[in-house]
Amino acid sequence: MFIEQKQLNDFIMDSGLVTRAEFDTAALEAEKKKSAVSSVLVAKGKLSPDDVRKMQAYVLGIPFVDLRDQKIDFDVLSLIPEPIARNHNIVAFKKTNDTLELAMLDTDDLTAIDFIKKKVGLKIAPRLTDVDSIKSALLQYQKSLKAEFGDLIAKDANEISVSADVLQGEGESAGELKKMAEDLPVVRIVDTLLKHAVLQKASDIHIEPMETQLVVRYRIDGILHDAMVLPKNVESGITARLKVLSNLKLDEKRLPQDGRFKIDLNNERVSFRVSILPIYFGEKIVMRLLRESAGGFSLEKLGFHGENLERIHAGTKQKTGMILTSGPTGSGKSTTLYTVLEMLNTPDVNISTIEDPIEYQMPRVNQTQVKPDIGFSFASGLRALVRQDPDIVMVGEIRDNETASLAVNAALTGHLVLSTLHTNSAAGAIPRLLDMKVEPFLLVSTINVIIGQRLVRKLCTDSEKYFLSKSELAALSKKVDLDSVLKLLQSEKIIDPKATWEKIPFFKPKKTAECEDGYSGRIGIHEVLKMSPTIKELVMKGATSGEIEIQSKKEGMITMLEDGIFKAVQGLTTVEEVFRVVSE
Repeated sequence: MFIEQKQLNDFIMDSGLVTRAEFDTAALEAEKKKSAVSSVLVAKGKLSPDDVRKMQAYVLGIPFVDLRDQKIDFDVLSLIPEPIARNHNIVAFKKTNDTLELAMLDTDDLTAIDFIKKKVGLKIAPRLTDVDSIKSALLQYQKSLKAEFGDLIAKDANEISVSADVLQGEGESAGELKKMAEDLPVVRIVDTLLKHAVLQKASDIHIEPMETQLVVRYRIDGILHDAMVLPKNVESGITARLKVLSNLKLDEKRLPQDGRFKIDLNNERVSFRVSILPIYFGEKIVMRLLRESAGGFSLEKLGFHGENLERIHAGTKQKTGMILTSGPTGSGKSTTLYTVLEMLNTPDVNISTIEDPIEYQMPRVNQTQVKPDIGFSFASGLRALVRQDPDIVMVGEIRDNETASLAVNAALTGHLVLSTLHTNSAAGAIPRLLDMKVEPFLLVSTINVIIGQRLVRKLCTDSEKYFLSKSELAALSKKVDLDSVLKLLQSEKIIDPKATWEKIPFFKPKKTAECEDGYSGRIGIHEVLKMSPTIKELVMKGATSGEIEIQSKKEGMITMLEDGIFKAVQGLTTVEEVFRVVSE
């Protein structure tokens, strides 16, 4: 839509938001740059983008709507799926007969308008709005969903009738359980539970049977949250439904079972890895959510920087050897390896993997799933892989002596091997491999770099700045080498070269309507150990992980704690969160 600039400029002058002198200065600059006066004033901070939008609405004759205190009917709101609404900053807020009113930040987004028109089959009436209105409206998706979820569960749970035998875990045949799994209220409950978890960006779903109820919890940003408490009578139906989806044995309640299934939700494919474990009051179900579209990572996006980044790049340039990632379960090891694989995935190399499970499908990568129940383990899979003429091999996890030995031999015989280990630190990976009976001379000959990592919660954009007192800095210096962190911050130009710790700000979480606990998403904190000549000597001498770590620090390695403090200064996380995740 064409906007008459003179008319817009008149509105700016009449608004009283800028002085005559500020306007004239901006007009001269706009003439030189051949841009709009409004754009210059926004760039200088004299006007906000929302101020300009309101004026544009007047000029264009498009109504301006404020949605900050407006409760939108969920039936209207849900006409546009949340991901589309969020990506395009567009919200459906009012429906009258054959017309749908859309609140937008950009009424020129004709592609989005046309898409929604075709989807809903209604006339579209665009309305300009501001950022706060969009944020408020997007928040209503979650609130409405929670309400919808609770109402639906309560309604459907009342429709489920289960015999006393079933409640006691007795007398169910496979046929009865299958019939229960296909019961419409059960199907709706499970579908809603999965949908809710995806929209909440949960990484895991825990369904835990108690004596008189069923507790559902979601792991969001690494922390478990209670999602809801369900009546006991829905337990058998939910369990049966998830077993049917995962292609598991319905009447097997004595042994653990593992399975997998996929769903499509709002143009996003999500894979669910299901683990069922018999416990005292029934069967506990844990589902890991794996978003298949979650590609496109880079090492920088994962939180790598500076020397750590250079060390990994140097390790990937080697044609042979091993790149290892270490850390506890759920610390992002697999994501790091997939990112490295994506970097290495070029037409001139053959990449083969052996995984349990295959978390993300990658084009041009030959991925193999282990099947322990038929004797196809990491070790047997790796034996087969090296006969497939690979250049690069990824082993999902080194768990035992045999796999460790085969991985080292593969690295010795002209392959680049990527794998993960469950250890507390990068230096701790070496004693772990020695414990698996790998000879020290083989380790020093094969290992390129070892990455130690954890995931910390990221602060939302609204956070509170504060400064550490002298006593707090003294306490912190006992746990972290603050001099190393200060040099790192200065070298990467995060702070002024003359800055001291007393004048360096840290940040606290701030609870907002959009961020309930002040955090959203996670980022990695890392340490990268390079196998230098001195480290090799220490390994050959049988040095402890502590001695190896001390020497690595002398050679420039930044520990996970130090990297965490670095990211806390950047405002990405908090000091408390770093210490919560990294246990000494």
